[in-house]
Amino acid sequence: MLTSLLAFLGVSMVVIVTPGPDTAVTISGTFSGGRRGGVSTALGVFCGQALWTLATSAGISALLVASEPAFLAVKYIGSAYLVYLGLHALWSAVRAEPATAATAEPARRRSRSSCFRRGLLSDLGNPKMAVFFSSLLPQFGSHFLTLTVLGLLFCALTLLWLIGYSIAIATMGNVLRRPSIRRGLDMVTGTILVALGGRVAAEPR
Repeated sequence: MLTSLLAFLGVSMVVIVTPGPDTAVTISGTFSGGRRGGVSTALGVFCGQALWTLATSAGISALLVASEPAFLAVKYIGSAYLVYLGLHALWSAVRAEPATAATAEPARRRSRSSCFRRGLLSDLGNPKMAVFFSSLLPQFGSHFLTLTVLGLLFCALTLLWLIGYSIAIATMGNVLRRPSIRRGLDMVTGTILVALGGRVAAEPR
């Protein structure tokens, strides 16, 4: 039992620390909403993964993976959403204007809710999560409760990793708020998100 758990944790950490859409979206959320925006995005990713966990434990994810039309629909919707986020970041870089004291805080509050939403939707729109959980979790358990606990453990580890990412980026807030640096970061993040969206759409099942 302990050996199986350690193996699961090892595989999980390798997957979690490998940069992907969740990491890029969290970084983007941190740029737009600061530390709280990054944490909100990470919470959205956590909730998306938790839903995939429950779907896998109940056998729903297997149905999605088995259904070509449903799988492709989720894949292309998720890909389009990543591209949308990337283009939005690129547009922000082009039209970047310094925030005033009167508008900064209301914008930041709106950003936190939108950051959570982008984390949730980007994760739910990634059908590879269904494939991943459906292939990983059954190797370490077969009952609904076991699969759910392991899946939620994976989600919690992901949340901690992404929060650490967002805090590390937010600590450089004074530097990142410089208009020229902020525009450059938006350009890089937007380009990465667009590229990830294209990769998700182009990847075979």
